[in-house]
Amino acid sequence: MSPRHRRGEETRERLLAAALDLYEREGADGFTMTAVTGTSGVSVGSLYHHFGSFDGLAAALYARCLSGLLDAVIAALDAVPPGEGTGSGEDAEARAAAGIEAVVTGYLGFTRAHRAAAHFVHASAYAAFLPAHAALVAREKEPRLAGILGWLRPYAEAGLVVELPDALTEMLVVGPVAETARRWLAGAPGIDLDEACRLLPERIWRSLRAAVPP
Repeated sequence: MSPRHRRGEETRERLLAAALDLYEREGADGFTMTAVTGTSGVSVGSLYHHFGSFDGLAAALYARCLSGLLDAVIAALDAVPPGEGTGSGEDAEARAAAGIEAVVTGYLGFTRAHRAAAHFVHASAYAAFLPAHAALVAREKEPRLAGILGWLRPYAEAGLVVELPDALTEMLVVGPVAETARRWLAGAPGIDLDEACRLLPERIWRSLRAAVPP
Protein backbone atom coordinates (compact mmCIF):
# COMPACT_ATOMS: atom_id res chain seq x y z
CA MET A 1 0.00 0.00 0.00
CA SER A 2 1.40 3.36 -1.01
CA PRO A 3 1.78 6.13 1.60
CA ARG A 4 -0.93 8.14 -0.17
CA HIS A 5 -3.35 5.23 -0.15
CA ARG A 6 -2.55 4.55 3.50
CA ARG A 7 -3.26 8.18 4.41
CA GLY A 8 -6.55 7.97 2.56
CA GLU A 9 -7.56 4.85 4.50
CA GLU A 10 -6.58 6.51 7.76
CA THR A 11 -8.75 9.52 6.91
CA ARG A 12 -11.72 7.29 6.08
CA GLU A 13 -11.25 5.44 9.37
CA ARG A 14 -11.03 8.68 11.32
CA LEU A 15 -14.26 9.94 9.78
CA LEU A 16 -16.14 6.70 10.39
CA ALA A 17 -14.89 6.41 13.97
CA ALA A 18 -15.77 10.03 14.70
CA ALA A 19 -19.21 9.60 13.17
CA LEU A 20 -20.05 6.58 15.31
CA ASP A 21 -18.67 8.19 18.45
CA LEU A 22 -20.68 11.33 17.75
CA TYR A 23 -23.85 9.34 17.14
CA GLU A 24 -23.34 7.49 20.42
CA ARG A 25 -22.88 10.72 22.36
CA GLU A 26 -25.32 13.07 20.63
CA GLY A 27 -27.87 10.83 18.93
CA ALA A 28 -29.46 11.48 15.55
CA ASP A 29 -29.99 15.20 16.22
CA GLY A 30 -26.28 15.78 16.72
CA PHE A 31 -25.22 13.60 13.80
CA THR A 32 -24.37 16.33 11.29
CA MET A 33 -21.61 16.95 8.79
CA THR A 34 -20.39 19.97 10.73
CA ALA A 35 -20.18 17.96 13.94
CA VAL A 36 -18.42 15.00 12.29
CA THR A 37 -15.83 17.12 10.55
CA GLY A 38 -15.28 19.17 13.68
CA THR A 39 -14.88 16.08 15.85
CA SER A 40 -12.62 14.25 13.41
CA GLY A 41 -10.53 17.24 12.36
CA VAL A 42 -11.12 16.27 8.72
CA SER A 43 -12.23 18.91 6.23
CA VAL A 44 -15.58 18.88 4.47
CA GLY A 45 -13.76 18.61 1.16
CA SER A 46 -11.95 15.49 2.33
CA LEU A 47 -15.23 13.96 3.52
CA TYR A 48 -16.73 14.56 0.08
CA HIS A 49 -13.62 13.15 -1.57
CA HIS A 50 -13.86 9.87 0.33
CA PHE A 51 -17.63 9.41 0.62
CA GLY A 52 -19.22 11.67 -1.99
CA SER A 53 -21.55 13.29 0.52
CA PHE A 54 -22.55 13.16 4.16
CA ASP A 55 -25.23 10.64 3.21
CA GLY A 56 -22.46 8.55 1.67
CA LEU A 57 -20.58 8.63 4.95
CA ALA A 58 -23.73 7.61 6.86
CA ALA A 59 -24.35 4.74 4.43
CA ALA A 60 -20.76 3.54 4.75
CA LEU A 61 -21.09 3.64 8.54
CA TYR A 62 -24.37 1.70 8.36
CA ALA A 63 -22.78 -0.93 6.10
CA ARG A 64 -19.82 -1.27 8.46
CA CYS A 65 -21.96 -1.62 11.59
CA LEU A 66 -24.29 -4.10 9.90
CA SER A 67 -21.31 -6.15 8.71
CA GLY A 68 -19.97 -6.30 12.24
CA LEU A 69 -23.33 -7.49 13.53
CA LEU A 70 -23.69 -10.21 10.90
CA ASP A 71 -20.06 -11.26 11.33
CA ALA A 72 -20.76 -11.80 15.04
CA VAL A 73 -23.67 -14.09 14.13
CA ILE A 74 -21.53 -16.00 11.63
CA ALA A 75 -18.75 -16.42 14.19
CA ALA A 76 -21.27 -17.85 16.65
CA LEU A 77 -22.53 -20.28 14.01
CA ASP A 78 -18.97 -21.30 13.15
CA ALA A 79 -18.47 -22.22 16.80
CA VAL A 80 -21.28 -24.80 16.73
CA PRO A 81 -19.52 -28.19 16.98
CA PRO A 82 -19.68 -30.07 13.67
CA GLY A 83 -21.25 -33.49 13.43
CA GLU A 84 -20.94 -36.46 11.11
CA GLY A 85 -22.63 -34.74 8.18
CA THR A 86 -26.03 -33.12 8.50
CA GLY A 87 -27.92 -36.39 8.76
CA SER A 88 -31.47 -36.57 10.01
CA GLY A 89 -31.28 -38.02 13.52
CA GLU A 90 -31.36 -36.53 16.98
CA ASP A 91 -27.74 -35.41 16.79
CA ALA A 92 -28.43 -33.43 13.62
CA GLU A 93 -31.55 -31.92 15.14
CA ALA A 94 -29.57 -30.86 18.20
CA ARG A 95 -27.00 -29.16 15.94
CA ALA A 96 -29.72 -27.32 14.05
CA ALA A 97 -31.21 -26.12 17.34
CA ALA A 98 -27.73 -25.10 18.47
CA GLY A 99 -27.42 -23.04 15.31
CA ILE A 100 -30.57 -21.13 16.18
CA GLU A 101 -29.19 -20.50 19.65
CA ALA A 102 -25.96 -19.25 18.06
CA VAL A 103 -27.86 -16.73 15.96
CA VAL A 104 -29.67 -15.40 19.03
CA THR A 105 -26.62 -15.19 21.27
CA GLY A 106 -24.38 -13.85 18.51
CA TYR A 107 -26.82 -11.09 17.59
CA LEU A 108 -27.67 -10.05 21.13
CA GLY A 109 -24.07 -10.43 22.26
CA PHE A 110 -22.99 -7.95 19.61
CA THR A 111 -25.83 -5.63 20.60
CA ARG A 112 -24.65 -5.61 24.20
CA ALA A 113 -20.93 -5.30 23.42
CA HIS A 114 -21.24 -2.77 20.60
CA ARG A 115 -24.29 -0.80 21.59
CA ALA A 116 -23.50 2.26 19.46
CA ALA A 117 -23.03 0.22 16.29
CA ALA A 118 -26.16 -1.83 16.94
CA HIS A 119 -28.14 1.32 17.68
CA PHE A 120 -27.01 2.93 14.44
CA VAL A 121 -28.08 -0.16 12.47
CA HIS A 122 -31.53 -0.30 14.00
CA ALA A 123 -32.14 3.45 13.96
CA SER A 124 -31.03 3.75 10.33
CA ALA A 125 -32.72 0.68 8.83
CA TYR A 126 -35.27 2.84 6.98
CA ALA A 127 -33.29 6.07 6.81
CA ALA A 128 -33.68 8.33 3.80
CA PHE A 129 -29.97 8.09 2.99
CA LEU A 130 -29.98 4.34 2.36
CA PRO A 131 -31.87 3.88 -0.94
CA ALA A 132 -29.27 5.83 -2.94
CA HIS A 133 -26.56 3.59 -1.50
CA ALA A 134 -28.40 0.26 -1.68
CA ALA A 135 -25.62 -1.32 -3.75
CA LEU A 136 -23.01 -0.56 -1.09
CA VAL A 137 -25.18 -2.04 1.66
CA ALA A 138 -26.05 -5.08 -0.46
CA ARG A 139 -22.37 -5.84 -1.08
CA GLU A 140 -21.83 -6.10 2.65
CA LYS A 141 -25.14 -7.63 3.70
CA GLU A 142 -26.09 -10.17 1.06
CA PRO A 143 -23.11 -12.57 1.23
CA ARG A 144 -23.21 -12.57 5.02
CA LEU A 145 -26.94 -13.16 5.19
CA ALA A 146 -26.61 -15.87 2.53
CA GLY A 147 -24.03 -17.56 4.73
CA ILE A 148 -26.35 -17.52 7.74
CA LEU A 149 -29.30 -18.90 5.79
CA GLY A 150 -27.03 -21.32 3.98
CA TRP A 151 -26.00 -22.80 7.31
CA LEU A 152 -29.61 -23.88 7.86
CA ARG A 153 -30.34 -25.05 4.31
CA PRO A 154 -28.91 -28.58 4.65
CA TYR A 155 -31.17 -29.14 7.64
CA ALA A 156 -34.19 -28.14 5.54
CA GLU A 157 -33.04 -30.52 2.81
CA ALA A 158 -32.77 -33.27 5.42
CA GLY A 159 -36.35 -32.62 6.54
CA LEU A 160 -35.46 -31.20 9.94
CA VAL A 161 -36.31 -27.57 9.19
CA VAL A 162 -39.34 -26.29 7.29
CA GLU A 163 -38.55 -25.25 3.74
CA LEU A 164 -39.52 -21.62 3.20
CA PRO A 165 -38.37 -18.79 0.93
CA ASP A 166 -35.18 -17.29 2.31
CA ALA A 167 -36.93 -14.01 3.17
CA LEU A 168 -39.44 -15.81 5.38
CA THR A 169 -36.77 -17.94 7.03
CA GLU A 170 -34.91 -14.72 7.79
CA MET A 171 -38.04 -13.27 9.39
CA LEU A 172 -38.48 -16.31 11.63
CA VAL A 173 -34.82 -16.55 12.64
CA VAL A 174 -33.66 -12.94 12.79
CA GLY A 175 -36.94 -11.06 13.17
CA PRO A 176 -37.63 -11.82 16.85
CA VAL A 177 -34.00 -11.22 17.79
CA ALA A 178 -33.80 -7.94 15.90
CA GLU A 179 -37.01 -6.68 17.52
CA THR A 180 -35.70 -7.65 20.96
CA ALA A 181 -32.48 -5.75 20.27
CA ARG A 182 -34.36 -2.73 18.93
CA ARG A 183 -36.55 -2.48 22.02
CA TRP A 184 -33.60 -2.98 24.39
CA LEU A 185 -31.65 -0.27 22.61
CA ALA A 186 -34.65 2.04 22.88
CA GLY A 187 -34.85 1.42 26.62
CA ALA A 188 -38.22 -0.34 26.53
CA PRO A 189 -39.13 -1.79 29.94
CA GLY A 190 -39.11 -5.52 30.52
CA ILE A 191 -36.43 -6.39 27.96
CA ASP A 192 -33.57 -8.40 29.44
CA LEU A 193 -30.94 -9.69 27.02
CA ASP A 194 -29.88 -12.56 29.26
CA GLU A 195 -33.47 -13.71 29.52
CA ALA A 196 -33.89 -13.35 25.75
CA CYS A 197 -30.78 -15.46 25.13
CA ARG A 198 -32.20 -18.12 27.42
CA LEU A 199 -35.77 -18.20 26.14
CA LEU A 200 -35.81 -17.16 22.50
CA PRO A 201 -33.75 -19.99 20.94
CA GLU A 202 -36.23 -22.71 21.88
CA ARG A 203 -39.23 -20.67 20.71
CA ILE A 204 -37.59 -19.79 17.40
CA TRP A 205 -36.49 -23.40 16.92
CA ARG A 206 -40.09 -24.56 17.40
CA SER A 207 -41.22 -22.21 14.64
CA LEU A 208 -38.66 -23.65 12.23
CA ARG A 209 -38.62 -27.30 13.19
CA ALA A 210 -40.32 -29.52 10.65
CA ALA A 211 -43.39 -31.32 11.91
CA VAL A 212 -42.60 -34.78 13.22
CA PRO A 213 -44.71 -37.46 11.51
CA PRO A 214 -47.13 -39.22 13.90
